[in-house]
Amino acid sequence: MTPQARLRRFWLDVHLWIGVGLLVAFIPLAVTGSILVWHDPLDRALHASRYATSGSAASLPPAAYAAAAQTAFGDRAQLTQLRFPQEPGDPVVAVGRLKAPPGPGGRPRTLNAWIDPPSGRVLGTGEVAKEPSQVMHRIHGSLLIPEVGRKVVGWLGWAMFVSSATGLWLWWPRHGSVLKALRWRRGPSTLFNLHHLVGFWVCIPLAVLSLTGVYISFPQTSRALFGLPPVPPRAAGPGRFAPPLPEPRTSLAAAVAAAQSRSPGAALTEISAPTRGKDPAWRIGLKAPGAERAQTIQVLDATGEIKPGRDGAPPSNRDPISRLMRQVHDGNDMGLVWQVIITAAGAAPVLLGITGIVMWLRRSARRRAITRGTAA
Repeated sequence: MTPQARLRRFWLDVHLWIGVGLLVAFIPLAVTGSILVWHDPLDRALHASRYATSGSAASLPPAAYAAAAQTAFGDRAQLTQLRFPQEPGDPVVAVGRLKAPPGPGGRPRTLNAWIDPPSGRVLGTGEVAKEPSQVMHRIHGSLLIPEVGRKVVGWLGWAMFVSSATGLWLWWPRHGSVLKALRWRRGPSTLFNLHHLVGFWVCIPLAVLSLTGVYISFPQTSRALFGLPPVPPRAAGPGRFAPPLPEPRTSLAAAVAAAQSRSPGAALTEISAPTRGKDPAWRIGLKAPGAERAQTIQVLDATGEIKPGRDGAPPSNRDPISRLMRQVHDGNDMGLVWQVIITAAGAAPVLLGITGIVMWLRRSARRRAITRGTAA
């Protein structure tokens, strides 16, 4: 066997064992990823009543939406956040903390209310974390594995990248032109031709999805590779999920007025209620006209004043690459063409895995037959 043939045999074995050994993990990642590209349209289709708004202008004072949401929540939950429409037709979304045992990882369970912006009428309520779309998010992000699930998904991303690279290397014609290699019949088997043709067209998008997924799964390491400062770890302990104050001293209206005085003319994007702990503060999101991002202003609940050093300036350690990586991986704001491409690339590992296993079984059967024939 020549050195080139041995090298090809080695990479074929690598490609084969990655596909066969990790197919059970690849399938849920691939299927959920393809579906989540269309998360927003699917959510609107499945829950049309939540988006049946009568207009796009949030013309009522924030306190009116807060009162409507709290009435809908009743004694089940306490309002913690209001999110205002960013696109025409979007509802105001209110989030309340359920008075119930926490969910996985100690995270508090939440109840959402969708509110018609012009009228303040509650369109629907629901615990989003229990809905299929959020379950798929958790499967895609961690395979429902506690603590280390995100890292497991990151290493699977590396494995998928190696599989894409070795697949392209194995596809590349040893004799003849690349254009001829693109034709359907490269071999006598339909599965062989299907595997090679589909694998070629999806290998680049699949490699991109794999690397962007690795970046998202290992953010600190990825930031270091790009020369960006690390993000300080979130504080552990009860303060991280501190409950909202039962009766804030500063009213919601006063907190919004104080924040808007710092940025006149800016549109409200969200309001978060103060939580228990040191220096509880309202967090008011405001987006100035023409600004790319909203700024967050903190208003101290005890005094109603702007928190010193928290004037809404964007943090100095913001990672400009992470947003792009997530956009490319999720397809958000990337256009219909890219969304269709990554949907197909996300679904392809299922087809490639099944055809690859069948090809491997046939190859093994042929080898056994040759061995028996030689022995006879």
